[in-house]
Amino acid sequence: MKKIAIVYWSGTGNTESMAEAVARGVKQANAEVTLFKPAEFSPEKVMDYDAIAFGCPSMGSEQLEDSEFEPMFIGCEPQLKGKRIGLFGSYGWGDGEWMRNWEASCKEDEADLIAEGVICNEAPDDEAIASCQALGAALVR
Repeated sequence: MKKIAIVYWSGTGNTESMAEAVARGVKQANAEVTLFKPAEFSPEKVMDYDAIAFGCPSMGSEQLEDSEFEPMFIGCEPQLKGKRIGLFGSYGWGDGEWMRNWEASCKEDEADLIAEGVICNEAPDDEAIASCQALGAALVR
């Protein structure tokens, strides 16, 4: 059985709702899933999973949350080469620049980005939840 990690940071609960939807998609695809907060995940855990979904909302001037999530993610980047990953997160304003930058960073790391990042404005609607579940299922393939 494939093992999938979902590592996310959520300030308002929007990205947490997205993480839970990704987890439902993984479970529906018959894989094992574990959800982590940034403090619970480390670069050493990357190789323990077949695929990883990272979730973080847009903060400040369209950037990753910089006190918990970003340091953890930067630490994991050297381990992402060839690793199947997916990205997701919510935003309150802007046009998704943080996600485009994040995707570009993952491509530079030579990660296997399995799909475009899933983003939603504020709380995830039904379409965003469905996209998150599809992302979870795609991680298992």
